[in-house]
Amino acid sequence: MPGRTPRSRPSGRSSKSTSAIRARAEAAIAAVDRELQNVHRRWHAWEPGPLETVNRAFAGGRRIELPPGMLEPILRAKRLESASEGLFNPAIGRLLALWGFHASQLPSGPPPSQDAIADLLAQSPSMTDIQIENGTIGSRNPAVQMDFGAFIKGVAVERALAILEAHGLEHAIVNAGGDVGVIGSAGGAPWRVGIRHPDGAGGRILAELEAGDGEFVFTSGNYLRYREHEGIRHGHIIDPRSGYPADRVVSVTVIAEHGGTADAGATALAVAGEAEWPRIAARLGIDKVLRVDGQGRVSMTTAMRERVRLMAPQAAVSERSLPPD
Repeated sequence: MPGRTPRSRPSGRSSKSTSAIRARAEAAIAAVDRELQNVHRRWHAWEPGPLETVNRAFAGGRRIELPPGMLEPILRAKRLESASEGLFNPAIGRLLALWGFHASQLPSGPPPSQDAIADLLAQSPSMTDIQIENGTIGSRNPAVQMDFGAFIKGVAVERALAILEAHGLEHAIVNAGGDVGVIGSAGGAPWRVGIRHPDGAGGRILAELEAGDGEFVFTSGNYLRYREHEGIRHGHIIDPRSGYPADRVVSVTVIAEHGGTADAGATALAVAGEAEWPRIAARLGIDKVLRVDGQGRVSMTTAMRERVRLMAPQAAVSERSLPPD
């Protein structure tokens, strides 16, 4: 969603009746629900729908008419892939499917073979392979299979907030499985967002963050969805460079001004190495980042340090500066 225009809000209490306010809120929630259902139908990675139709066309080397509502997200995803230096790459759907992550019930058997992974990597699928012209879409690389699982939730939260605003709601929080977007304030104060501890024990909270008007808080971690074989967990965040699950960190949380950027950025920074993640964050325009590695060590940017209160003891906490623009 392009940059938001600051809103001017009337002061004082509303004169509308409680029933009118309730009716407006219910209408807004119903509209949000319809939009979220549309997003699910249009962008689901493996169920029949517009995205699956486009991916089949790519595999068959065909150009088809671009389905309605898909242009802007695809163009945004292209830009984010470039800005992240390919660490966010929604063209690797075949690789995710190979690992078994295109299923509601994750497999429990051994991981895919090295040869199968290497074969897909050799085909180098990228969003740069996608060509859009005259209302049609195609791919010059049949190995491209789009999967927007690391991006479209952010777009959906953007749209949900836009709908709430269009219905006159000035203060709201949308929570999509722990990833949130906010407008306005919480009674005149910043919204407070709890970040789950990666170990998941007893619902522990790692940190509490402050989010302001028009901000999005997204977390990416391989502890959220994984397959397991012989006691080894294989997380769903795949490094597009190696073809294997990213294992450098267990959790990355970001605050950004756009939901799609927050979603994709959290994923890219979960893939990035310790030396490169500040550069990638700067390229994405994300200055608020919190990362937790496998030893429980926390690193965060200076801008994030001003927003966060750690709730659980950590092995170590360090602060990182981003490179200049």
